[in-house]
Amino acid sequence: MFEFKFADIGEGIHEGQILKWLVKVGDAVKEGKPLVVVETDKVNADLPSPVSGVVHKLGAEVGQTIHVGDTLVWIDESGTAPTEENQPPKAPAVVQEKSAGVVGSIEVSDEVIKASDEMASPTASAKISEKVLASPVARKLAADLGVDIKTVTGSGESGRVMKDDILKAAGTNNQAPVASSQAIAMPTFPDSDVTRVKISKLRKTIVNAMSVAAAVIPMTTLMDEYDVHRLVEVRERQKEAAKTQGVKLTYLAFFAKAVTLALRDYPLLNSSFDHEKDEIIFKKHINLGIAVDTNDGLIVPNIKDADTKSIMDLAQEIERVATEARERTIKLDTLQNGTFTLTNYGAFGMKYGTPVIKHPEVAILGIGGIYKKPIVDEAGNVVVREMLPLSLTVDHRIVDGADGGRFLLKLKEYLSDPASLLLRLK
Repeated sequence: MFEFKFADIGEGIHEGQILKWLVKVGDAVKEGKPLVVVETDKVNADLPSPVSGVVHKLGAEVGQTIHVGDTLVWIDESGTAPTEENQPPKAPAVVQEKSAGVVGSIEVSDEVIKASDEMASPTASAKISEKVLASPVARKLAADLGVDIKTVTGSGESGRVMKDDILKAAGTNNQAPVASSQAIAMPTFPDSDVTRVKISKLRKTIVNAMSVAAAVIPMTTLMDEYDVHRLVEVRERQKEAAKTQGVKLTYLAFFAKAVTLALRDYPLLNSSFDHEKDEIIFKKHINLGIAVDTNDGLIVPNIKDADTKSIMDLAQEIERVATEARERTIKLDTLQNGTFTLTNYGAFGMKYGTPVIKHPEVAILGIGGIYKKPIVDEAGNVVVREMLPLSLTVDHRIVDGADGGRFLLKLKEYLSDPASLLLRLK
């Protein structure tokens, strides 16, 4: 009898809620076939079966919260159908477990949303039966449009209600309303001078991550600005050609390329620190995190092996991960194992900031908005140039100010000479 337990899938996820069982007792399952949809504070995951056999017993009901280590399901690998005599004990003995990774389709979730009980009977089973399988973006859109999601027929896998299903039900001809860019709802004050708003699960995760970073990492921030007028000229010349290839060529793609090259020159900033063992962990791969502002809070997916990609490749990858993060279709592995992060607050008109490191990384680069400024050029003339403000926050336990300064100077070298970015594809 194989006992399949809810594994530690990382990213600070310690518990989940059973959203939907895809099998029932007595069903034959094959290794890799999805068994159950579990909703957590960050992702919805279709958990696959680690073995082939017959479902013997389910460990939790729909709507029930499970924790890492709890048994999800017992599977009889011999293929024997369950009977009263061969049911697993209520307190199962310790068995030898096979390792099982969590794979399958997953999507980011802002919170675990319970089904409405307006039309439910007093019994718990009736309330549970009204749980709707839907993507979080579809749920939010349904609330915005006033659509009762329980009445919508889902077109997604396993009957999942998707965004397009909500739009169709609302008769909006696929024209979605403009979403608020605020991660926390604006308060109302009906009866008092103060009001309390419960934060979402995603916001709670952000709170915990920021608290850990602030408590563990002694941070310092270095700031400078660089003349990037040549880079601006190159981007202006190439963006239309890129558009014909279906690529939106943003400045961020150039910055990402420059950062990956500089990290190869200064690998210390692509490391992490094991405080318990007093060891610096250098990373062979550069998995470049891109901070994405979503309606529900900040999400940081990362581009795997970013240093092996061209500027055009990076532009496509940045657009892809940002879209997936906002639409809640991001894969869990895209959120894991980042090595260095970029945050582009220049998109909101800011020049400088003090970005917070994503633990256990040791550095993060804040990118301000490019602006024009009179400067004195190499010939002593006063000229107006496009300037790029940068803010580099480092873990001062590992990265000294001199290390950070050298890294920024290398970035200046690459950004001031766009040809160096175009020639070095890897």
